[in-house]
Amino acid sequence: MNTTAASPRPPALPVPESLQAAARAAAARQEPLVVMVTLAGCAFCDVVRNHYLGPMLQRGEIHAVQIDMLDRRTPLLDLQGRTTTGYDQARAWRVRVAPTVLFVDERGRELAERLEGLGVADFYGPYLEARLSSARAQLRR
Repeated sequence: MNTTAASPRPPALPVPESLQAAARAAAARQEPLVVMVTLAGCAFCDVVRNHYLGPMLQRGEIHAVQIDMLDRRTPLLDLQGRTTTGYDQARAWRVRVAPTVLFVDERGRELAERLEGLGVADFYGPYLEARLSSARAQLRR
């Protein structure tokens, strides 16, 4: 009999119906909206989601959502309240790599340099923290 409990899995990042509403909710907390542009079946996306963003979301440290860069079917309201899709939003942001993590304000302005790909996993956490600090500082200006 195995008595060791499995470690709890971090929550999946929510898929928003409205980026505008998600950004407003983040702004109400005086936080940037963290948007992960992902791809189904992407192992690097799973690492970023499950080891970095998901746990941070679970601890209440960030306000984060995810969109699938190839989803052409699911309606999504963009940051201006117009109907789009994850595919078209990723194209509008010129995202070409999954995962890409963006840090935006409620107007859609990028507040920090985006994180593209996974790179070296050992350094991802510090890179993410640095981008979050930069985005938070931009919000306070």
